[in-house]
Amino acid sequence: MGLLEGKVAVITGAGGGLGRAYSVLLAREGAAVVVNDVDAEAAARVVAEIETDGGRAVASVGDVASPAAGEAILRSALEGFGAVDILVNNAGILRDKSFANVAEAQWDAVIQVHLKGAFCVTQPVFRWMKENRRGGVIVNTASSSGLGGSFGQTNYGAAKAGIWGFSNCLALEGMKYGIRVWTLCPAAATPMTQGLMTPEMVAQWSPERVAPVLLYMVSPLSGERTNRTLFASGSKVMELKMVSGPPVRNAAGFTAQDLAAAADRLFLPDTALDFNS
Repeated sequence: MGLLEGKVAVITGAGGGLGRAYSVLLAREGAAVVVNDVDAEAAARVVAEIETDGGRAVASVGDVASPAAGEAILRSALEGFGAVDILVNNAGILRDKSFANVAEAQWDAVIQVHLKGAFCVTQPVFRWMKENRRGGVIVNTASSSGLGGSFGQTNYGAAKAGIWGFSNCLALEGMKYGIRVWTLCPAAATPMTQGLMTPEMVAQWSPERVAPVLLYMVSPLSGERTNRTLFASGSKVMELKMVSGPPVRNAAGFTAQDLAAAADRLFLPDTALDFNS
């Protein structure tokens, strides 16, 4: 018996890349899968691949960045399989440009798909999980660009950092209802990253090597863990956390000069986040 026998998973942006790898693996572990993508042919190919492998899947075609699309995706799960236990917000686009040159349309497009899309799809699913007292697992996709920074990706980084904050808050609200929330920062060679990775990284960071991390998150293997963030590449998994340094205290308050004098105690040592090894 698979790890997800009897579960229903919704995966956005699942027509290729990471979304396809997630869909195929979760289906092999027993989940019925709703394959969402804006490209109908791509979604149909993944559904056919899952069915040929003996699994169950339906396509739900549409852009995630509207409340109507979110409702339609939930409806696909309920009409196809009667429930939803797992949601993976994976859909995304890139419109890279240095900040001085980024156009409003490039900013808005990335925020719409990533951040608004996560809201639009998650809200109806979260409400259904809450109202039906079924619990569930929601995985939102952030990025090292949002948590660590990346040149030329202020729009993408802002959207992904926003998703991290969204996850942190949603996890607190979901605890009461048995809804676990994770954030995944994947590093994988996909059509969206074409041209951004070296040939060595492309060979090592296949989506199929990230998918088992997603499976761990949504399966019973991760127990009751929630409100956690994992970075996952083809060769490394690590937890990412915000940390605070030791406080500098003064009951009388601070002047700017006080802070300058206390700088050696106030600031943590610089430690670079190594996402590439």
